[in-house]
Amino acid sequence: MADEELRQEDDAYKGTSGGSCSNNHGNNGRLTLIPLIALIFYEVSGGPFGVEDSVKAGGGPLLALLGFLAFPLIWSVPEALITAELSTSFPENGGYVAWISAAFGPFWGFQEGFWKWFSGVMDNALYPVLFLDYLKHSVPVFSMAIARIPFLLFMTFCLTYLNYRGLAIVGFASVALAAFSLLPFLVMGVLSIRRLKPRRWLVMDVSKVNWRGYFNSMFWNLNYWDKASTLVGEIENPIKTFPKALFGAVILVMLSYLIPLLAGTGALEISASEWSDGYFAQVGMLIGGAWLRSWIQVAAALSNIGLFEAEMSSDAFQLLGMSEMGMLPEIFSYRSKYGTPTLSILCSATGVVFLSWMSFQEIIEFLNFLYSVGMLLEFAAFIKLRIKRPDLPRPYRVPFGTTGAIIICLPPALLLVLVMCLASLKTFVVSAAVIILGFVLYPSMEYVKNYKWLMFDSTVLPISQVHEAAPAVCEGKEVIDEASVCLLSDPSYAKKEEHNEDSSMEGVLKLD
Repeated sequence: MADEELRQEDDAYKGTSGGSCSNNHGNNGRLTLIPLIALIFYEVSGGPFGVEDSVKAGGGPLLALLGFLAFPLIWSVPEALITAELSTSFPENGGYVAWISAAFGPFWGFQEGFWKWFSGVMDNALYPVLFLDYLKHSVPVFSMAIARIPFLLFMTFCLTYLNYRGLAIVGFASVALAAFSLLPFLVMGVLSIRRLKPRRWLVMDVSKVNWRGYFNSMFWNLNYWDKASTLVGEIENPIKTFPKALFGAVILVMLSYLIPLLAGTGALEISASEWSDGYFAQVGMLIGGAWLRSWIQVAAALSNIGLFEAEMSSDAFQLLGMSEMGMLPEIFSYRSKYGTPTLSILCSATGVVFLSWMSFQEIIEFLNFLYSVGMLLEFAAFIKLRIKRPDLPRPYRVPFGTTGAIIICLPPALLLVLVMCLASLKTFVVSAAVIILGFVLYPSMEYVKNYKWLMFDSTVLPISQVHEAAPAVCEGKEVIDEASVCLLSDPSYAKKEEHNEDSSMEGVLKLD
């Protein structure tokens, strides 16, 4: 009986394209399990490129290895669990914007969307730069600004066009890129076995530990598990597929970090000060030879393409979801013939171009701070919805009671506070400016909407406006739960709603 109910719930959510009562573009090009795992992998990691700094900042291999064993348990797993529960409760584009809106109202939902979009664009500004940083070792001309800047613009244009061509293409490209990028490290791991000396893994010089750099490196390499929720409306069978993809990606990310670190630090006697961005190429040279170094360099460059594509897809579909909720003008939800949100992609690409002048460490610290603020709000929304809305449909549920679910939020919340406390004064000032800008943008959007200077989606009541369970109706059908609003345009969901209309729920919602 439980299996039958789950099947009915899953059928009810099929065919929704972002949770709104409009803009349903059908099932063409929807993401399936394997491409989704690859997409999440690139939204979070993209491989071990960039983890070299954790060895240097940790004063040796020990702290880095312990970090990549402990941090996923403290941070990645709880965030993935919470993302799986809330994404299947609100299976629409926009992801965490809908969660926050349902818990705290549209103002805070908008702030969450703005902070996360801004931090995502900052994150994406890193990847074209890192692409050239790996290539400049083989093509020195890319060290010069006269060649570097035009190539960065050209590369951003090409990758943006690939994103425009469709999410399915991005998903399958991510699978191919992930396979190519991870294979040299698997080879390196095999080649290193005969040279491993476990005592090398225990090296740590406490006097050389850079705690701020260490925590920022760990956090940056293990965050953004919630990012794929922004395009959950584009996933085939999100109820079943999304949780599986999240946990598959958790395992893949942990292995992609630990195998290269264990191989490199265990097989070679190298000073921690040598470990910095791009050093895995030299490690490959020492373990396997010039051919392995070249393979790792090419894999690193291509991995940054996968990272760019995954991040831009999430950022663009987040703006699309916010438009479908009525938070942004309707034009942000217009799709190309490939099903992609054209203006949303262009906005994200423009942000990347304007932010690419910043330094690597500055970008990481800024985006980590904004991301931390947004995540604290997500944890608060998760707890509030668990307490205040126990009747909310949760096709996937974190396998603990409400008390246990609250407890698992505490360690990652403390980690977020720690990362924020370690930020520099410059980061506090820049982040405060972004937060204030978000506070100004929301009433500005409301003003534009009220005076009808731009068109906003008025066909549905967004989830963000029903967090208090006020009466509402979508297309003449009664809505029994805020997670159900904007899903009722799907006929299968309407049948489920009629089947359950006699069950105990909190109120009948009606649109003005």
